[in-house]
Amino acid sequence: MLERKSGEALWRQIGEKIVEDISTQGLGPGSRLPTEPELASRFDVSRNTVRRAMSRLEDDGLVRIEQGRGTFVHDGIINYEISKRTRYSENLKRQGVDPGKILKRVEEMPASDQVSQRLKIKAGDRVVVVEGVSLADGVIIAFGQMYYPSERFPRFAQLKLEQGSSVHLKTYGIHDYTRLHTAITTRPPTHYEARVLQQPRSRWVLCTQKVDVDETGRPICYSESVWAGDRVQFIVESDDDDTA
Repeated sequence: MLERKSGEALWRQIGEKIVEDISTQGLGPGSRLPTEPELASRFDVSRNTVRRAMSRLEDDGLVRIEQGRGTFVHDGIINYEISKRTRYSENLKRQGVDPGKILKRVEEMPASDQVSQRLKIKAGDRVVVVEGVSLADGVIIAFGQMYYPSERFPRFAQLKLEQGSSVHLKTYGIHDYTRLHTAITTRPPTHYEARVLQQPRSRWVLCTQKVDVDETGRPICYSESVWAGDRVQFIVESDDDDTA
């Protein structure tokens, strides 16, 4: 029960009770918590009071709130290794996490100055942009766009729409590729990014800009991604030939 005359805010007491429930009931990462109406009934408070308590727990990184799905005990942090041969699926599978991708948009457009510089093509040359979200055990952890030079990858947009993730670079004679460089920054998310990542705007995101090259060193893909900062941490691996 809540102590209504203790001087401690009700929403704060509710938060403490929920944290206690998580501990005493052995609720592991990903466990679903009771709904707002259920908690409002249990504590005999308004849904706004419950919402404030849950929002504070989310800000503290103890729970995650997914619109339309509910509230869950926060998952553990994923250690995402960045190296010369970074591969998303392999990264997650090594940690026993099921990787996933959801394609949101594929279209062809003129390259911006930044994209053309990264891909070493002329400004205005056509590129295929592939936009999507990345998942870990069904939870969205990243959102971004990947840019491919259209001249190098003819019909890529059409194939991507028809076949999705089953389209392989081997179709275009590329049997291996490596990471040329990765830039990492942080900032608050935009409204759209926060909505896609299902997180509050007050929680900062990790931003990456990376270029992949083929065996000859020619750029094949440039991407810009935002990552949920409370769900992922980057581990930068040194290659054997590094001296730094």
